[in-house]
Amino acid sequence: MPQRKKAVRRKKAAAGSIGLTAAETANTASPELDRLAAQVSSDGGAVLGRYRDPFGGKPLLFAALPVDRVEPTPYQRDPSDTHVKRLMGVVEKIGLFLDPIIAIRHDDQYWTPNGNHRLQALKKLGVRTIVALLVPDPEVAFKILALNTEKAHNLREKSLETIRMARALARRSDNSAEAEASFGFEFEQPAFLTLGVCYEERPRISGGAYQSILRRVDEFLDEPIAKALKERERRGRKILKLDDAVSAAVDKLKARGLTSPYLRSFVVSRVNYTRFSKATSFDFDDTLDKIIAGAAKFNVDRVKQEDVAKSGGGPPDEE
Repeated sequence: MPQRKKAVRRKKAAAGSIGLTAAETANTASPELDRLAAQVSSDGGAVLGRYRDPFGGKPLLFAALPVDRVEPTPYQRDPSDTHVKRLMGVVEKIGLFLDPIIAIRHDDQYWTPNGNHRLQALKKLGVRTIVALLVPDPEVAFKILALNTEKAHNLREKSLETIRMARALARRSDNSAEAEASFGFEFEQPAFLTLGVCYEERPRISGGAYQSILRRVDEFLDEPIAKALKERERRGRKILKLDDAVSAAVDKLKARGLTSPYLRSFVVSRVNYTRFSKATSFDFDDTLDKIIAGAAKFNVDRVKQEDVAKSGGGPPDEE
């Protein structure tokens, strides 16, 4: 684990000092936008407007796209049926679709990294066209975790999206040689990558119980993304081994009549010695091996119901 950096206080910007003026956003002369606009038209869509982003000045298109040509990025979470139905009801009730999706053009289709629930709602309503903010830069599709504010991700969703994103990046020839660490913004936390492997193998694993450990011992790797994926799979297997040992201890506690939705978190907190340590770095394998050994010899006979009750909090055994 790298040494913690001292927090840098953000310098407060003067009001109205950043970005473009309203008039400047209309200056959209851009060969890149011209090409994208022509593609939209040939795809059966319509360009509704052009502007430059008022913060960064990048040119963007506002377009109406055929719904059947728009799909979510292939590595993002599955949509929530409940959320889709809720959006369908809102659109039907007010009779308006007021929240354009974000999209990029991919081959002869369009991908949305932010807007899948809205997209699925319109498709189920039978709508022919969806309005999109079309970004010329395809790399924005990998900013999915930062962009997605439509429905908050839980840990499982974040982890699965992150490992799927890593696999997609590894398949791209122009990214395969780049280090995993260079995608820190896209991935947010190294723990998401390791837990993503775990969720793929064991969908019901209580990843939140192990996230506190991974925050201390895991880090982004300086290996090329394709090679780093193999290390992620190895680290994921080690977390699954810990989960097996913790599950065995939890079963023994339940057999003694102890009940709580936080039994798993209780066991992990007892064997996770890093939470008491003032060290700023830990070796992943050495630390996990010690914690696994502690879980394997966990003495359930010394645990009382009030001990579990006092521990409180933490994620429940099933997320």
